[in-house]
Amino acid sequence: MNRAKKSDVVERLSVRLRESPNLYLTDFTGLAVKPITELRRQLRDVGVEYVVVKNTLALRALESAAVGGLEELLNGPTAVVLAGDKPLAAAKVLAAFQKEHAALTLKAGLVEGRRVGPEEIKRLAMLPSREELLGQLAGAMQAPMQGFVGALSGLLYQFAGAVEALRAQRAGT
Repeated sequence: MNRAKKSDVVERLSVRLRESPNLYLTDFTGLAVKPITELRRQLRDVGVEYVVVKNTLALRALESAAVGGLEELLNGPTAVVLAGDKPLAAAKVLAAFQKEHAALTLKAGLVEGRRVGPEEIKRLAMLPSREELLGQLAGAMQAPMQGFVGALSGLLYQFAGAVEALRAQRAGT
């Protein structure tokens, strides 16, 4: 690869790094082309990009994009997962893929500017999605209201029963 191509790769990766506040680094040593292609497809399906790049070019791109804290991890075969605004979706795909293919190694990542390790990435993968959390919140907020409505309904039922009993008693006398 000549100098111009390298410069172009660094510039394009720098732009993508600036646009992606969340990213993960993986080591794909021991993975064949077919599983890597499958991983790329799974990540693409959730709106995330998987980029394999030379470490020296990745280092230059990280410096150019002012993304720090990952330099010492750029050794061996490294791929960058540009998670954009979907860090949980990317973490879920990576964790599920790693269960099937132990050769994939999660090195670290940056989530909202904070460095996370492999264990934290796996914990992120176990979190429910935003929609699930909103559903749980709505259910938690709805439960007290349902209890209140149930209590009022019970009182109204008892009141109607008492009025009916009173009517029956007066009609009988």
